[in-house]
Amino acid sequence: KIKQSKKNNGVLTVNEVADLQTDGSWGGSLELIQSQTISSGSTMNFTSIKESKYDIHLLQAKNCESSSANTSISVRLSNDGGSSYEAGTSYEIALQYGTEGGTFGGVNSTSTSYMQFMSDTANNTRGGYMYLYTLGNSAKYSFSTYQQMEETSMSFGVSVYDTAETINAIQVLTTNTNAWTGTVGLYGIKQI
Repeated sequence: KIKQSKKNNGVLTVNEVADLQTDGSWGGSLELIQSQTISSGSTMNFTSIKESKYDIHLLQAKNCESSSANTSISVRLSNDGGSSYEAGTSYEIALQYGTEGGTFGGVNSTSTSYMQFMSDTANNTRGGYMYLYTLGNSAKYSFSTYQQMEETSMSFGVSVYDTAETINAIQVLTTNTNAWTGTVGLYGIKQI
């Protein structure tokens, strides 16, 4: 059901669209919830994610680099505002990857302790984005899609947190606790 905020005949003028964008009512637009930069730590926590306002969230990462090679950057979810993060085996992942040397493959697991976000095979600078769906809906599983690029490889995939509950905080981390640097922005996507 669409909530109409501007009276019209089904066709919007350029001025009406501009007005909707200005007042934040134009669907599909992004609202920056928070941006964080990490310089030497292993975790980054987003504890005010506006889960009751947005059905879809976007994590956008840039200029990320680990302190050592073969370090993945992953995501964990919280149901208690960030006091703790789900780290058991309640995530499922599937991904595809490719390298500039022509190596291609895939990974899947039905019991991991994280959602895959960015992998690192050669200690290169990387960036990527992850869409997270239905975090604030206590009746649905939370799931994600992501894509990441680095200087010599890329990967894309999906993850699911297989417990139906309200998620109200997100942690971005290295799963082997190595330090990393980079900037991650969390956005909410307005409904159309």
